[in-house]
Amino acid sequence: MAVQTIKKDSGAGRNALKLELDDENLSHKTVSTDVKKAILQGRLAKKLTQAQLAQQINEKPNIIQEYESGKAIPNQQILAKLERILGVKLRGKGVGK
Repeated sequence: MAVQTIKKDSGAGRNALKLELDDENLSHKTVSTDVKKAILQGRLAKKLTQAQLAQQINEKPNIIQEYESGKAIPNQQILAKLERILGVKLRGKGVGK
């Protein structure tokens, strides 16, 4: 009696090829141009420095710098604090109003 072996495809090669061919951009979303302009204009209208604004929202000054330069990854809690202090809408529709 002969035993026949069947080789099963594990799919590992297929998954590796799929990953290799995947050209999806895997970078984090940063704050939009509208948001960074609104933060800067709001801060200047209140005559605050980045450090003063950071102190008022209990964050480090480099957080304000990152938001104003457009490098920050949006954080809803920080945006809410900035909206409250600056009196400017930073989330949803009508940013900067």
